[in-house]
Amino acid sequence: MSAPVVSGAPLSIVFFGTPEFAVPTLDALHASRHQVVAVVTQPDRPRGRGQRTTAAPVKARARAAGVLVLQPEHMRDPAFLDGLQALHADLGVVAAYGKILTDAVLAAPRLGLINVHTSLLPKYRGAAPVHRAVVAGEHGTGVTIMRVVKALDAGPMLATARRPISADETSDDVERDLARIGAALLLTSVDALARGPVQETPQDDAAASYAHRLTKEDGVIDWGHSAEQIHNRIRGLHPWPHAFTLWRGQRLIVLRSAVLDEPSDLAPGTLLESAADRLVVATGRGRLAVLQLQAEGKRAMQTRDFLAGHALMMGDRLSATR
Repeated sequence: MSAPVVSGAPLSIVFFGTPEFAVPTLDALHASRHQVVAVVTQPDRPRGRGQRTTAAPVKARARAAGVLVLQPEHMRDPAFLDGLQALHADLGVVAAYGKILTDAVLAAPRLGLINVHTSLLPKYRGAAPVHRAVVAGEHGTGVTIMRVVKALDAGPMLATARRPISADETSDDVERDLARIGAALLLTSVDALARGPVQETPQDDAAASYAHRLTKEDGVIDWGHSAEQIHNRIRGLHPWPHAFTLWRGQRLIVLRSAVLDEPSDLAPGTLLESAADRLVVATGRGRLAVLQLQAEGKRAMQTRDFLAGHALMMGDRLSATR
């Protein structure tokens, strides 16, 4: 089978992105016939347990590829805006950059900016679409390539791709795969823009929902919820901020779980089993098996190893408050 014919002059692209999610899109553009003339990424921040100031994944990848890196502290910085204008870029591509772009930035590339967004818009606009979808128990999600406008994630759509969410996948699992899917879909959209104007479908604002930024407070487990709801929260908040509960005033992070199709007539949060590799908790509806957990400041453990060093007893209560 012959390769598809790609027409239109290659585009010069300025790329906006910061975390690991954005790296596959940057790689796809860098390997394509188009030219990435600069990467705009957030300033270096303290990261990890040691809080060392290190380069984010996109910056590291851009430097390794010899691409110009810009790290403005503020989008209105005159020096940054002058430098952006001087690039004479055809197109801007955004993938998890992490800052609101100003009118001056949006107007800089000749063809404007397009964004890789990890939901099927207009559902789950905002900062945490994958996590909120998993927490909500959605059975599917996807990627939308959309035009960047001043209103948050409200621009017209150029392309979409769907992906199912299985019952035990974490947000990390889903987002990693969406990064791959989004990179391929983005490159298809860039090729289409190189050929000329493309169809852009307006979003239905009346159907929009928002995926608000995650906080540590989102991780509190309410054992009065159903086992399925709690399971979705645990996997939806992985790898951050993680779901957690309290036992005798100690914070326990719950990393992996399974829903058991068994009723319980004991108070939510009560430990129904606590021996060998079985740690089962009563919920508002059904039972939840805890498969992996972590005491605060300690390493993650499988249930068997954790119970060997912690005296969780049948009848103990897990709670949301101290």
